[in-house]
Amino acid sequence: MAGYKETPRQKMIAMMYLVLTALLALNVSKQILDAFLVVNESVVTTNEIMHSKIGTVYDQFAQQYRLNPEKVGEHFDKAKLAREYSNDLITYIDNQMFGLVKYSEREDSLSVIENYYKVEVVPDLLDPQKKVDKLTLNLQSVPTKDKFDRSTTWFITQGRAEVFKQKIEDFRIKMGELIPEGYRHRVEIGLHTDEEYYNADGKSQTWEMHHFYHTILAAEITIMNKIIAEVQTAELHVISELFSEITLADFKFEAVTAKIIPKTNYIIKGQKYEAEVLVAAYDDKTNPDVYILQGANEITDANISRAQKWEGKDGLVKLEWNANTEGMHKFAGIIEITNPEGEKERHHFVHDYIVAPPSLTVAAKKMNVFYRGVDNPVSISVPGIAKNKIIPSISIGTISRDPDAPSDWIVRMPKEATKAIVGASAEYEGQMMNMGAFEFRVKRVPDPVAQIAGMTEGSLSRNELLAANAIIPVMKDFEFDLNFIVTGFRMATIINGDWVPKRTGGNRLSSEMQDIIRNSRRGQKFFFENIQAEGPDGSKRSLNTVNLTIN
Repeated sequence: MAGYKETPRQKMIAMMYLVLTALLALNVSKQILDAFLVVNESVVTTNEIMHSKIGTVYDQFAQQYRLNPEKVGEHFDKAKLAREYSNDLITYIDNQMFGLVKYSEREDSLSVIENYYKVEVVPDLLDPQKKVDKLTLNLQSVPTKDKFDRSTTWFITQGRAEVFKQKIEDFRIKMGELIPEGYRHRVEIGLHTDEEYYNADGKSQTWEMHHFYHTILAAEITIMNKIIAEVQTAELHVISELFSEITLADFKFEAVTAKIIPKTNYIIKGQKYEAEVLVAAYDDKTNPDVYILQGANEITDANISRAQKWEGKDGLVKLEWNANTEGMHKFAGIIEITNPEGEKERHHFVHDYIVAPPSLTVAAKKMNVFYRGVDNPVSISVPGIAKNKIIPSISIGTISRDPDAPSDWIVRMPKEATKAIVGASAEYEGQMMNMGAFEFRVKRVPDPVAQIAGMTEGSLSRNELLAANAIIPVMKDFEFDLNFIVTGFRMATIINGDWVPKRTGGNRLSSEMQDIIRNSRRGQKFFFENIQAEGPDGSKRSLNTVNLTIN
């Protein structure tokens, strides 16, 4: 291997993995195996750290390639192949995890993502400007994590374990071929599938049976994440060896480029803007000076007197100032250095960033609902992009600007809708980009609660009942301002032992009903039932019965 050693954390994870394998062989209880969810989480965290280390090597490769493409090109091309091989195998493993959870839970793909995965957008390793989706499984939330029947069928009965093994072996061969034969002894690829395996009775097992036969889902996920760790370790070993084969001392720096590295381009109001300005290809003995002019596109002889000077140390200049004003900001700058001949050189740069107010978006995924026949208010935003540059779309129904809040939207659903997908595109760096989509369930407006004098049951005087004179449908715990219309109801009571029902249209008491109430006695019960109402979406509803007693 080329200059890479396992960290104590990685050694610990490997040791825990061995313990897990031993416990699986002993067929331990579910409670014990659940403890290995912690192991899986640690492996996932280690994989993220390893992913970052690999990205650092690719960044170094790209930097040296820009300086000397002729010398670095061959090695960089092989490193890109290593990334392709590794990404292909990791994608295959991720797909196996996803398919296994889907098969075990007997759910569709969308439900699996919503219930058990966290979705993130992250930079691509080789092209940080390119964004890719990253799905992370929350193993704790998978109900069948302690079951092995479906997972055994998935890998053993359906033959996926054999395919898995072959892909690992192909990966080892292709990665090894990237290293010149004379240096292959220096690189440990790992991922051996031809070792001897034994079950708890000491009988020989194949790689497939040892890892995937009667192994619970939680263990199989942990095993696959451990294999991802080994794939990434192999990738790091290979690209580090390729990078070490480049003689950095031979480079001739024919150009110097000013480089500004901001901590972030998207800043919450009240926080600080932080950035590092450095000179590429100069050693740490260079102490540059930087001149910054806020709001300018360029520093010239005419405006340099207004620029602020920042002194450098060890080849690096750190910029820091308060960001208290919202909106787009820009600044121009000059890095002034002394070249090897002792002459002053100036290198220009310009940069912009966004200051945004603090914002929080909280969404309960299982409560994403639109209601038919009403105006559903929707707020659509993309961090770092102005709302007037966002163009939404919807799979069914209509979406239009909210006249009362022009930066927000109103969604209307037709009667036949059962679900709707809202997407958006936005102008980003001069191009229209798809910003993703969300699925909403579509429901009818819930039934209102029928009330008389604000009551659904209880006691009141005959005068209070006569004063109320109407059935009022009230929406309980519902934020929309809706009006249901009562189209008719029946009032019934007992008079001299006889059941006396009276029916009327609308929501008001008829004169006959009022006379019966005026002549009622203390303790007499009145039942208002078969209450019919019509909603704003045109649907017919049968509402609750109201039971009242005269006191």
